[in-house]
Amino acid sequence: MDISPILDGFGVVLEPTNLLYCLIGVIIGMLIGVLPGLGPGATIAILLPITYGIGPVSAIIMLAGIFYGAQYGGTITSVLLRLPGEASSVVTVFDGFALAKQGKAGTALGIAAIGSFIGGTVSIIGLTLVAPVVAGFALDFGPPEYAALGILGVLLISSIGNGNKLKAIIAACIGLLIATVGRDTFTGAERFTFGSLNLAEGIDFIPIAMGLFGLSEILYNLEERHNKVHSPAKVGNVWPSRKDLGQAKGAIGRGSLIGFVLGVLPGGGAVLSSLAAYALEKRRAKQPERFGRGAVEGVAAPETANNAAATSSFIPLLTLGIPANATMALMFGALLIQGIQPGPQLVTEHPDVFWGVVNSMYIGNILLLIMSIPMVGVFVRILRVRPAIMAPITVLITLLGAYTVRNQVYDIFLVIVFGVLGYLMKKFGFEPGPLVLAFVLGSMIESSARQGLLIFGGDPTGFFTRPISGTVFALVVIVAAWPLIRKAIRRKPTDRVEEKIS
Repeated sequence: MDISPILDGFGVVLEPTNLLYCLIGVIIGMLIGVLPGLGPGATIAILLPITYGIGPVSAIIMLAGIFYGAQYGGTITSVLLRLPGEASSVVTVFDGFALAKQGKAGTALGIAAIGSFIGGTVSIIGLTLVAPVVAGFALDFGPPEYAALGILGVLLISSIGNGNKLKAIIAACIGLLIATVGRDTFTGAERFTFGSLNLAEGIDFIPIAMGLFGLSEILYNLEERHNKVHSPAKVGNVWPSRKDLGQAKGAIGRGSLIGFVLGVLPGGGAVLSSLAAYALEKRRAKQPERFGRGAVEGVAAPETANNAAATSSFIPLLTLGIPANATMALMFGALLIQGIQPGPQLVTEHPDVFWGVVNSMYIGNILLLIMSIPMVGVFVRILRVRPAIMAPITVLITLLGAYTVRNQVYDIFLVIVFGVLGYLMKKFGFEPGPLVLAFVLGSMIESSARQGLLIFGGDPTGFFTRPISGTVFALVVIVAAWPLIRKAIRRKPTDRVEEKIS
């Protein structure tokens, strides 16, 4: 393995400018994680216009720092307030808050910080080793393979992600429909433009992301938590004892592996991995009744897993150009804004971006460990700020940011439209993530499928005769039919019992 690109990547990330953006990203991520409701997705969406003015490496390093920094920030409110700042910290509430009530809030935060650091570091090492191999394999991919991968990505995220499957598929279909708006790049024909010149140019990714993730989150959280201010628990010694570390070490090891594996899978991510790691520790425990009453493993496992997953979810994005979750879709958009196409060519065409971002995570994790414990007092003070004060400021920043990209009022209008749409989607139980993911992948699926048809002379069976695209389409069929297969498997034992009774 040639390690010179990896060493060059460290040279890139150790440049003062990139170090500064890494620090800014980690701090913003931790602050956002502390504030319940406004997650990394919303923050990245709001900050997308700012990335226009800075270099691609610095921009992606900062956005990546926000993502993994927020995973730890969400722990603080889970432990001190019984209020998860992030969805991936929901299970941390059970034992983290129980420890806080016992006067061990510092221990819970310390274990979470150590677990986050180890989980993140293990995952970065995995990313360093696995990503170039996957990217090398993916160099053989052509338009038919990308079309198949895009369809599989949308299907996996819609069917395996959290929430109602049918609603996720409906949201994904809306995203695919929005992706078709504008002038056809092949024929020049206008689609769903209704005579509007603005729509003829297509709908830009930034207003959609800022509306669905930024404005809608603010509106929804303002309604849910209007003027609510919580009193956080007191934080004592944040250094865990040897006994606590001994109890947590197994959970940290297993959480690292679970987080790395589930983070790579589309629809997996930090939320699913934290739930899986917590469930595994509870099942393995000799005294499972300790969980929910202040078990150290109940904090160590999910916090390790969610940080590991946050890092490994970069693998499909950087190597295949397929975002594994909604936040990665925003990172995908951020790379496109910088004129960089995520995918297998990223390693060879933009090694500074690829290795700069990967290696920045080593630095970011160290910064996270150093700052997380001393800054607990600052975060506790931030928790006292009323949502009614924060919300108008954030809305103003969002709308100004949307306007400054192209200096068009039309973009502000789009942000408001998609903000209201996102708010209504949340009210009726629709997740906006599948919509954004399908919108991002929609253009790739369409252009790759049409290029593939040109290659095959208009014969669609060509997609199934090529080994890789055929295999991926077989996976598409399995994933689509999986609910029926699972239902049939579950029915069998019941049928046998009924037969015996009869």
